[in-house]
Amino acid sequence: MPYQDTKVYYDGSHYIAIPKRPAPRHRGARMEEDPVEVIEEVRDESTEDADNTTETPQEQPSEAPKKPAVKRRATRRELFNELYQKLLNEPRRLRRGKLIQGMKPYFKTEEEAIEYVDKQMERKQRNLICRRMRFSRKVNLHEFNYFCTFTYDGSLHTEETFRKRLAVCFNRFCSRKGWKYAGVWERSPKTGRLHFHGIFYIPEGTMPGILYEKEDYNFNTHRRQVTIQNTYFNERFGRCDMEPIRDRTEMGSAMAYIVKYIEKSGEKIVYSRGLPQYFKSDILDDDVVCPIGMEDQKLLLFDNFSCFEDGVYIGEVSPEVIKQMKKAN
Repeated sequence: MPYQDTKVYYDGSHYIAIPKRPAPRHRGARMEEDPVEVIEEVRDESTEDADNTTETPQEQPSEAPKKPAVKRRATRRELFNELYQKLLNEPRRLRRGKLIQGMKPYFKTEEEAIEYVDKQMERKQRNLICRRMRFSRKVNLHEFNYFCTFTYDGSLHTEETFRKRLAVCFNRFCSRKGWKYAGVWERSPKTGRLHFHGIFYIPEGTMPGILYEKEDYNFNTHRRQVTIQNTYFNERFGRCDMEPIRDRTEMGSAMAYIVKYIEKSGEKIVYSRGLPQYFKSDILDDDVVCPIGMEDQKLLLFDNFSCFEDGVYIGEVSPEVIKQMKKAN
């Protein structure tokens, strides 16, 4: 075989193969940063209460008491991540300036702070690109049939129990019923209410509860809408909206919706088990359209290429054949 044990993924339009190559040189272990001392002001509730009370001039203190300060030790990387999370909604140019101002006290010169912030922002952007690629490859290689939104209900759960019990519920359906999912946690920008948006594969006959249509008013679009809800999840967790995914167009819209939230909130995507990025196959020369990518490191394959495992013909590529192939991440 010209290309043995090749990793193959689907980009939504074509199958792309990545031939085996010598492992790149190790980049080396990440340098550990020395912790720095951080001084944080703490709001004194007793002082605030005193400020809110009406007092006569004679009763007012001559000097306002100083706010207590708390010292802690943290690495520059931890401080950068905390500050970056607070500034996620800022425009990129303003965010960079505020990050530099926030990190300056922990460097000897402003130039060192600028260099550090630029390097860390590059790291954040690189990680985001990797998350998008991983999500796209995992989702495109598998079948999904629902886009679901689960909304936290404060009368049923705290945020902590909502996260924990919903995750446990998903895991049980995955292990017992064959469900698969990929999604992200996010908060409503107006109310701050916690949601989980995800795309799900729910095999026929494994849907709990009853699906029903409900007509209500959407305050974002200012229009009436009809949603499909589920009695099982509504009773246990809060509101559940389940939209069927019928074709590739709807699938692309659902994927774009989730990617938007990982860019906006910085949250990581949550996956069920059994969602690899690639399947492995030996590739024939006749099945290669052309080399693509940087330095032609990838191969564009015909849509009907043949799949082989250890030199044994498995069949023409199809969802059924892919299930039989070895998987990789």
